[in-house]
Amino acid sequence: MIQLTEAPFDPGALLTAFSKGRTETGAIATFTGIARAEAGSTAILELEAYPGFTEAEISRIATEAHARWSLHDLTILHRVGQIAPGEPIVFVATAAGHRRAAFEACDFLMDYLKSRAPFWKKEYGPDGARWVEPSAQDHLDRDRWG
Repeated sequence: MIQLTEAPFDPGALLTAFSKGRTETGAIATFTGIARAEAGSTAILELEAYPGFTEAEISRIATEAHARWSLHDLTILHRVGQIAPGEPIVFVATAAGHRRAAFEACDFLMDYLKSRAPFWKKEYGPDGARWVEPSAQDHLDRDRWG
């Protein structure tokens, strides 16, 4: 499942649903990203996406992860719209026969989401609004996957 949503979500409930009935899966790895306040400089984070296009691009990289690590399944849920500090912003879960594949696929997907997924991020704080670009480290993290 790949889904963009403006609604807050419960990572625990998502994990419970994702895990249910997986008798042949040996490992599930998850990542939950939380919106940060950035030392008080961010009051609201806003993410924009192009409906249809953003999901298609995420689906493309999810297909690569699925094949590369022989995943049993994966799910990506990403918030868009306005997100307050402390709220979950992204949930990624990967299911595989073994832990290393689940861990690596989850890490790979997050590196892509952080650096290349077609989202536009703006932070609002006491000094006004500013657009946020991926950091140099975000790009290095992604580049290690070849």
